Amino acid sequence: MAREPRSGGEPGDQENRRGRGRGRGRDENRQPERQEGDDLKDKLVTINRVAKVVKGGRRFSFAALVVVGDQKGRVGWGAGKAREVPEAIRKATERAKRTMIRVPMREGRTLHHDVIGDFGAGRVILRAAPQGTGIIAGGPMRAVFESLGIGDVVAKCTGTTNPHNMVKATFAALERVTSPRAVATRRGKKVSDILGGAGKKGEEGAEAVNG
Repeated sequence: MAREPRSGGEPGDQENRRGRGRGRGRDENRQPERQEGDDLKDKLVTINRVAKVVKGGRRFSFAALVVVGDQKGRVGWGAGKAREVPEAIRKATERAKRTMIRVPMREGRTLHHDVIGDFGAGRVILRAAPQGTGIIAGGPMRAVFESLGIGDVVAKCTGTTNPHNMVKATFAALERVTSPRAVATRRGKKVSDILGGAGKKGEEGAEAVNG
């Protein structure tokens, strides 16, 4: 005697229900990230087409490098790879939002001091600049500074020009930037003592430090 088919419709209906369930779960997981990143600006640094050799031939995919920042002292970077360009950019953007750092800035426009950053073969030199200088830097570093919100800085790459290593070296340098207030707190002194002859003017400038 033949068995009656199980209730639940055709296999196609079951796959559609499973597909809707998976998509709904992903949307729910991504929702908090979209709420956090409403005021963030993302910049695509570079995108490469990569190939994976398999038994049947070559499979092509895309690798994206994205920088995200709020232009107020917070910035992050991320890399993503997928079969399609929009999906690769989305993955990179989400990873950048999860790895953001805060960088103290002088007067909200430049760095407090010169700093050197290294990562692999990448090496960058970042210098504080007077007002009106603008951003003097290469493409990958410029994207980082614009997302960060720095208006005056001079940067030089003395190592490899690979965008990934340049961005990582730039972040290594930014993580080493400290403000006079943080140094004074760590040493148990006043800001004017750290700045030396700057005196009261230097202390007032430290009040304008972001972060």
